[in-house]
Amino acid sequence: MLDHARHMARYNQWMNGNLITACEALPHEQLVEDKHAFFGSILGTLNHLVVADLLWLRRFRVHRIHHAMHTRGHDTADQPCALSALDSLPTPATLTAWLYETLPTYASARRRLDDMMLAFAAELRDEDLGATLRYTRMNGEAQARNFGLVLMHVFNHQTHHRGQVTTLLMQSGVDPGVTDYPYVLPLLDTAAA
Repeated sequence: MLDHARHMARYNQWMNGNLITACEALPHEQLVEDKHAFFGSILGTLNHLVVADLLWLRRFRVHRIHHAMHTRGHDTADQPCALSALDSLPTPATLTAWLYETLPTYASARRRLDDMMLAFAAELRDEDLGATLRYTRMNGEAQARNFGLVLMHVFNHQTHHRGQVTTLLMQSGVDPGVTDYPYVLPLLDTAAA
């Protein structure tokens, strides 16, 4: 599962970059136009992805896995833990929050988050994935879930909503290109080499 998590982090970064490029073909007005999607517009859906990633990464940061990484030497002055930079990003109040009103501001935050997710995946060890993640949902409910499965949910959540964005792009006359993981996998392997 560790290799899969690392591949998904790379795929996530690659696909998000491609979607940003595809979105650049549209004027701002089309990016924010209400298309009656679950999160309204293209930019609304992209904002939701950032919001969800921020919430999950903050939960991961307070989890014992993050603290175990500190003891493994990943959070020193020379080599900070991948999630240490979260403090410089906003804390969303709702799942529908618009943290970024324009594509360039969204793209900057998205790239930072993807870099963090990639670095975080690189820091993980097999034993981390079997741990129990304890966190509190936005509604105050305490939860306890397998960390590895929650991590897979984070990547699946990205895939789900990126699929919605690709549909909205196609409806707007923009082809987002190939999105299939098996097609992209060789490209990711080449880029990592």
